[in-house]
Amino acid sequence: MSDHPQDGVPPVDPDATKAHPETHHAARTIGPYRLLQLVGEGGMGEVWLAEQTHPVRRQLALKVIKAGMDTAQVVTRFEAERQALALMDHPAIATVYDGGSTPEGRPYFAMEYVKGEPITAYCDRQRLTTQARLELFMQVCEGVQHAHQKGIIHRDLKPSNVLVAIQDDHPVPKIIDFGVAKATAQHLTERTLYTELGVMIGTPEYMSPEQAEMGGLDIDTRTDIYALGVILYELLTGALPFDRKELRQAGFAEIQRTIREKEPPRPSTRITQLGPASTEAAANRHTEPRRLASELRGDLDWVTMKALEKDRTRRYQTANALAADVRHHLSNEPVSASSPSTLYRARKFMRRHRVGVAATAAVGLLLAAFGVTMAVQAQRIARERDRANREAETAKQVSSFLVGLFEVSKPSGAAANSITAREILDTGAAKIQGELQAQPATRAALLATMGTVYQTVGLYAKAQSLDEEALTLRREVFGPRSAEVASSLIALAWVLEDRAQYPEAERMARDALALRRSLFGGEHVDVAESLHRLGWVLTDKAEYAEAEAMHRESIRLRRKLLGDADWRVAASLNGLAAVLLAKGNCGEAERAFREAYGIGRRTLGTRHPYTLAYAENLATALRAQGNSVEAEAIYRESLDQGLQSFGSDHPEVATTLNNLGAVLHLQRKYREAEASYREALAIRRKTLGDDSPEVGMALGDLGLAVDAQHRYAEAEGLYRQALRIDRRALGSDYPRVAETLTSLSGTLRHLGRLGEAEAAAREALNINRRKLGFDHHGTKEAEGALGAALSAEKRWAEAEPLLLSYHAALESRREIEGSKDEAARQLVELYATSGRPDKAAEWRAKLPKPATPAPVK
Repeated sequence: MSDHPQDGVPPVDPDATKAHPETHHAARTIGPYRLLQLVGEGGMGEVWLAEQTHPVRRQLALKVIKAGMDTAQVVTRFEAERQALALMDHPAIATVYDGGSTPEGRPYFAMEYVKGEPITAYCDRQRLTTQARLELFMQVCEGVQHAHQKGIIHRDLKPSNVLVAIQDDHPVPKIIDFGVAKATAQHLTERTLYTELGVMIGTPEYMSPEQAEMGGLDIDTRTDIYALGVILYELLTGALPFDRKELRQAGFAEIQRTIREKEPPRPSTRITQLGPASTEAAANRHTEPRRLASELRGDLDWVTMKALEKDRTRRYQTANALAADVRHHLSNEPVSASSPSTLYRARKFMRRHRVGVAATAAVGLLLAAFGVTMAVQAQRIARERDRANREAETAKQVSSFLVGLFEVSKPSGAAANSITAREILDTGAAKIQGELQAQPATRAALLATMGTVYQTVGLYAKAQSLDEEALTLRREVFGPRSAEVASSLIALAWVLEDRAQYPEAERMARDALALRRSLFGGEHVDVAESLHRLGWVLTDKAEYAEAEAMHRESIRLRRKLLGDADWRVAASLNGLAAVLLAKGNCGEAERAFREAYGIGRRTLGTRHPYTLAYAENLATALRAQGNSVEAEAIYRESLDQGLQSFGSDHPEVATTLNNLGAVLHLQRKYREAEASYREALAIRRKTLGDDSPEVGMALGDLGLAVDAQHRYAEAEGLYRQALRIDRRALGSDYPRVAETLTSLSGTLRHLGRLGEAEAAAREALNINRRKLGFDHHGTKEAEGALGAALSAEKRWAEAEPLLLSYHAALESRREIEGSKDEAARQLVELYATSGRPDKAAEWRAKLPKPATPAPVK
């Protein structure tokens, strides 16, 4: 819009940023920002492309009040915009980073630089279909809803303030320019922000009747609903409800009258009025004019016209309600905007249930001789709908029954993967897949339930198949941006993680988190669940810093929303503790595991699988700190419970057996450890397949037990099998690869292949330093392996600092694996063979004295 008012029009407050020709000015800085280029200019402010170099390097947009415009009123409004943006955190709203004042005292704020174009221009340039435009529009509605929940009205929504940027190859709308925003529920600044009588705030083409009135009527969130309606109208038709040129040429009073009183044509009618321009509009939507008008007629006419109601009490009351009707249209469900007749509802029902209705139509033909009318048919459809609702409720009860029947989390339940239970599960899954075709929502819910049951009993491939089918159905029934779809994404992330398909699991978990944040905002229990799930996937991928952040945020949200004693808080604490343990923070991990275990005992009972899992994880933290006796007792109790609850061929039982093997190994009970490891390996191969990373872990652990019994050739074979699996499944830079390489180095050294031993240890050390840091216990163990290999090669100068570092770590930290005495003996040998007898004697004195044999009686 023009910066200069039309004749007879009071000055419009033009805070909306407009594109500015590229201009080059002498480089200057404001605060920590270097101005690069003036990219936009409005009535009161300038927008600059700026660069920040500290503490992060990035480009951003810097908005600053123009020189000469810093009146008290403008400064107040500018501060309002800054505060409004600072309140909000949503993917569809440009993020504000910082604010301050220039040396001349002109306020500014720094915000996300959106490299995008107006939503209408983007849609036309990409020639998006009506459906694609509606899906983008729903995201805009979600952003507006978030602003309204924060108590902020935009008051100048229009395409130039809704930019579309490309992120990860997907279009993402970003709402900018809250320059005329109004707080509805809080004071944005210490000063009072007034809308003065006689000054038009906003842009006339997108202005609600109550804005145009400029009277005593308070402006509320429904003024933004009207503007969204205008944007929707333009997205659908390529034209505005009122011709821009005619509106701008009218006098001020006529502009007000038009906006307040004149009814715009329906979108489908507008297409027929465009004349030759309708061809271009239709082409931009991949169709032709007549088909476009037909596409808009009905639902989209009703939805758009309800958003454009003059009487705001008849308008959509929230942006979510508007988005919901758009979603209903896309899902062939009735929209609330219409005053639907029985015929309309029947038509919608038939579109959703084509197969079932085809059968009904055949019956209807047979009954035609009895004079069945459309009204009777509609009543039948209504009765069928009611029956479907009842069946959905029944299905919900069946879901609860299935979970109760097959939930092996109940210790009293029989092993759910016994032959009888498997037969029942498979029959139930087949029945769901073969029936309920006319009730996709119910069918999806039951598929998701069965997926959970299969996952619980360790049948991960079947669980994944059912979860994928449920996700497809939910996308069709509820739309791609629904809470139901988010739940299916989380379920899939979980089962993919169990199958060690970590990249795909991460993608699902991130998609679910983003979707739930867009649906619910940041403070919601479902968002906390998504953070928790993503945290576990990242832990499995050894991305510990981000994993820890996810779990800590999940704990914060769950404590805030559910209280400190909820079992879900325990789950998040357990996830955090796992990250801390992997990072080597064993003491902090133990405290978090103990807190999780305490909450689990109080809320779930001592025999619940979650409580037992927390106990087992606590045992692992104790084992890492050398407390093998208490750890073994916990593992054995957990194994007994697991065998009762899961049966003998469950992946969870394999995990317990592996943990038990580790604690037996720590106690030097190598044969018992080997037996436990072999049993775990057999279960994992049977249930997860030969190429699973869990199989790789079991092979590596079995190698340790065999190695400790001096069967070095056999140990080498086991290590190399583990490396082959882990490198293929997890990547060559994964910490467990380094762990196996460290063990392999010692074996190769005992076999006399010193060059290979050195190479394996160096690779392990490099991986751990990159992924875990220089002070991690895995890094120290790799230093010890490399030092031993170099010492055996008589490269004493290189070996000495590595062995000294390793010995010091063994002395001060219990989680370091290895023998302090063995490390001291290696140093004695190094100093003795390198010609330093004094140092050799010093280290020999640190070795334990051999026991004096008892006298012979």
